[in-house]
Amino acid sequence: MMKPVLIVGAGPVGMTLACELARYGISVRIVDKAAQRTDKSKALVLWSRTLELLDRGGGSAPFIEAGFKALAVNIIAGDKLIGRVGMENVESPYPFGLMIPQSETERLLEERLAKLGISIERQVEVTTFRNSDDGVEVVLRRADGSEETVSASWLAGCDGAHSVVRHTLGATFDGETMNSDWMLADVHMRGYPCPDTEASVYWHKDGAFVIFPISPGRYRILADLPASGADHPPAPTLAEVQAIIDRRGPPGMVAFDPIWLASFKINGRKVSSYRWGRVFLAGDAAHVHSPAGGQGMNTGMQDAFNLAWKLALVVKGVCGEQLLDSYSPERSGVGDEVLKSAGRLTVVATMKNPVAQSVRNLVGHVVFGFSPVQHVFTEQMTEIGIGYPHSPLNGSALSGTGPKPGARVTPTAGEVPVGSGDTPLFALFAEKSTATADLLAKFSGLLDPDVRPALHEGGFWLVRPDGYVACSAKDAATIAQYLDGLLKA
Repeated sequence: MMKPVLIVGAGPVGMTLACELARYGISVRIVDKAAQRTDKSKALVLWSRTLELLDRGGGSAPFIEAGFKALAVNIIAGDKLIGRVGMENVESPYPFGLMIPQSETERLLEERLAKLGISIERQVEVTTFRNSDDGVEVVLRRADGSEETVSASWLAGCDGAHSVVRHTLGATFDGETMNSDWMLADVHMRGYPCPDTEASVYWHKDGAFVIFPISPGRYRILADLPASGADHPPAPTLAEVQAIIDRRGPPGMVAFDPIWLASFKINGRKVSSYRWGRVFLAGDAAHVHSPAGGQGMNTGMQDAFNLAWKLALVVKGVCGEQLLDSYSPERSGVGDEVLKSAGRLTVVATMKNPVAQSVRNLVGHVVFGFSPVQHVFTEQMTEIGIGYPHSPLNGSALSGTGPKPGARVTPTAGEVPVGSGDTPLFALFAEKSTATADLLAKFSGLLDPDVRPALHEGGFWLVRPDGYVACSAKDAATIAQYLDGLLKA
């Protein structure tokens, strides 16, 4: 009997990994020390790229039905609009940010897991584990104190910023904590001067003030506050929230009927490696950063999408373990970029020097007037700009036009996404010919039998199960050589 993959942590990242592995037919156990999934809104947005990847395994429709579409972000200083960044031109079937409370995201993922026959084992925590060449021995403890030793083929630590898996590995979490407190308020509010489909970032002289729509009449407010010196700052009262609104926001906004009030500190930290033998780290267990841009949960879920297809091909015996060596460099590189961009956004929004603020406002107004800047900003925000140009999995590249290895292939609305179904298959984009038929026959366990139209005239493009180009060539022999390398790895 095949040992299961054990996933520690049943938040959005752990459940995403479990869903992906289960649909690929991989034996999975998923445990979490909490008694139930979160009832808090926490991470609030699913970006375009995450919705695209969710389409591969059950569809994004249930999430879209439960969420609310945000179509633009306004940047405002005083009574002046610095810039407005709309998402209508995002090259995706999902040109918007989907505002959906984390409690709803978790509910839908848990329902998806249940349909795949997987139940989350709750009030179960890892006490220790032993990582060896042929598996992982894990000791699990239940709420009643009873223990079980589990033999797992692989272990995935998706157990958050205070990860037991990371601590047990001894992986350092390098970075820093910002010297400020932050206020979070999910409230009902009247008087918001912008459309409910648009978020607003106010650059106030006292610091940042951000409004995200959650649904009509309900909003999330974020603001930085002077450091209290406490490790866990006290949650604000509604009166304190209103005082910040009055000070930094537009006139006439009134908050009422609070849903969740909290305070937190911002950490920017990351591990050096996401793989330790047969143990992987993903999500907040591997990286935490400023909430600016709302990238955290999405980045973690995309860690899971990246790992799942590779792990499935290795567990099934189709590819060798070397395929998994690409997980850490690919996702660690993305983690570095998210840390940098979130950090930059936070620094810009919280600068206190009046001269620096004036320069920021002037430069921002000019820069956000350029459509190329808006394009880059939206690609980064929606995460469709994520790619793996330096991946060890990248093969040959056709010169001239067409997407290069590591680049995302834009999904077409209404078409079956690459990587769908119960097997992680590469897709071939090419003109149908004897050569493509030969490739399909030789690599039937690795190639999708449906050949798709060439991405550019006169070539072959091999696309990974997560929708990124693996290699491109003028001839089928080069594609065959690449696939042979995966099989022999």
